[in-house]
Amino acid sequence: MKDLLKKIVEFMEGTLATAVSGVFLLLDLIPLLIAESGGASVHHSFIEFDFTWFTFFISGIPIFYSAIYGLIKNNGIAKISSSLLITVAMIAAVSVGDLFAAGEVAFIMAIGEILEDKTAERAQRGLKKLLSLAPTEGRLISDGIAKTVLAKDIKVGDILRVLPGEVIPVDGVVISGETSVDQSVVTGEGLPVDKSVGDSVFSGTVNMHGTFDIKAVKVGEDGTLQKLIRLVKEAEDKRAPVSRIADKCASWLVPVALIISIIVGVITRDVERAVTVLVVFCPCSLVLATPTAIMAAIGQASKRGVIIKSGKALEILGKADTFAFDKTGTLTTGKLEISDVIVCDENVTANDLLIMVASAELKSEHPLSKAVVEYARCKEIPLLECDGFKSVSGRGISATVNGNNVICGNVEHLVENGVKINNTVKQELERVISQGKAVILVSKNKTCIGFISLSDTLKEGANAVIQRLSEMRVKAVLLSGDNEKSAKFIGKKIGISDVRGGLLPEEKVDNIVELQSENKVVCMVGDGVNDAPSLKRADVGVAMGKIGSDIAVESADVTIVGDDISKIPYLKRLSQATVRTVKLSMALSTGINILAVILSVLGLLNPTTGALVHNCGAVLVVLIASLLYDRKFKGWIN
Repeated sequence: MKDLLKKIVEFMEGTLATAVSGVFLLLDLIPLLIAESGGASVHHSFIEFDFTWFTFFISGIPIFYSAIYGLIKNNGIAKISSSLLITVAMIAAVSVGDLFAAGEVAFIMAIGEILEDKTAERAQRGLKKLLSLAPTEGRLISDGIAKTVLAKDIKVGDILRVLPGEVIPVDGVVISGETSVDQSVVTGEGLPVDKSVGDSVFSGTVNMHGTFDIKAVKVGEDGTLQKLIRLVKEAEDKRAPVSRIADKCASWLVPVALIISIIVGVITRDVERAVTVLVVFCPCSLVLATPTAIMAAIGQASKRGVIIKSGKALEILGKADTFAFDKTGTLTTGKLEISDVIVCDENVTANDLLIMVASAELKSEHPLSKAVVEYARCKEIPLLECDGFKSVSGRGISATVNGNNVICGNVEHLVENGVKINNTVKQELERVISQGKAVILVSKNKTCIGFISLSDTLKEGANAVIQRLSEMRVKAVLLSGDNEKSAKFIGKKIGISDVRGGLLPEEKVDNIVELQSENKVVCMVGDGVNDAPSLKRADVGVAMGKIGSDIAVESADVTIVGDDISKIPYLKRLSQATVRTVKLSMALSTGINILAVILSVLGLLNPTTGALVHNCGAVLVVLIASLLYDRKFKGWIN
């Protein structure tokens, strides 16, 4: 019986039932308007039956159900809901013989609910698209033969083949073949991305052309697409504080409305005026507009590759006046590149130095060595065979290249091997190291011939992000685990004056707390495991989703899917626009309520006209909020 009643209520809340309800209301509205224009008896002589009864029951039953459900299930003041006030107003309107006003309140409220549902549905289109793209099958390579298997049966380490036009079933690494992949659903990138051996691919993205094989790295719920689906679902399940405020307002509006209605009735001795006060007090716009704006903004962001987990995060972002950035992987690419090749021997060229170092470092597993070798290969610099390779942990390497004894590493390593470092080289070293760069000193046959410096590189558009935030009067702070020299060099390069380097994870948290103690609303932007505590401790956390760790993404309130740092100013702008829209909605709602109450007390509105004025205002507020979803934000996002 309970399930049947719920199904009936859900049907009556639907678009079809509401449309039928509106037709019945219209059948009574036309003769009513005719009567108002000249013939008082036209309404009942034209049609003997009030079709508004159908509207009253079709659109009113869901409201009655919500009011009664709240009285039974909720505790304390929460029992008093907006549905209860609307129920009281409808019953009061019927009691004074204004059935049309009761039906009108119910119908307009139903329209508002549908508008909210439609806006929420539009905001969920990104999720539906993700769900529809979730792969169900993959081509597993076993004993050299490809066979189709269910995506849920694929395991980490499996080798899979992807044909042109197919959806990549799991996150993996390309082990053979080359192609281009449309990964817009994951990263928001408009153009296909070239992939070759060693490149990562994401589940749910589409292979544009070329056949390639991948090794499965993340499967099932751990995959990128599945993670995005989970994040969007979390966003739908959380409500904004502003929305909860609206519910509280609805609670105190009920007793206030009843008291004012009684006072008006006693003073004027006009029951109709008292009923009109109840009708116009209905908090339709106050309750509906705020969640609509929040959901529209979350949908707006999801279209552009930004997943906002909650309305609370969106609201706080609008108030944030301090953005704390991690360095590596957030403002920088996290990838070391050669920045200087300094030669100290007139018989050696920069190219000779690179050939010697890259050839000697070819067998090394050190990150600096790998960066040099990769650079040489990208520049198509020929590498020579090396013999006698030796590596000393924390010092450097030595090898024989083309008959020459080559030693690469730090100052201590070269000195220990009998290489003298002159003052000119030492001065150059100090200059480069002061910029936070890593250095590989090089000697040939016991003579120092120069060095190579490497540094992290800024992400494209990082400078513009800091400048945009500054224009919005937002302070930027750099919190980095890298040494202070390196952090300050990047800070100066990017335009951040408040730089704090050499921080452990707990020290980053301490810095966040310190900023908050200065009455700052702090947004933390990071990507790594070490950023997770800071992302949680900040007022709101933003994770860079593409190269960010799983822990960082789960800890953050907002995830930038495509790892595009330029979306930070857009996110701030969107949050500000949402907060302004919410404030406008609430102000407009309150203004309409106050005006309608005054007109009701003066007798200028009756229950019918009062319901029309008030509830049309509610619909207007919802429409204004829903415009956020399609807003272009030109100049704020690529």
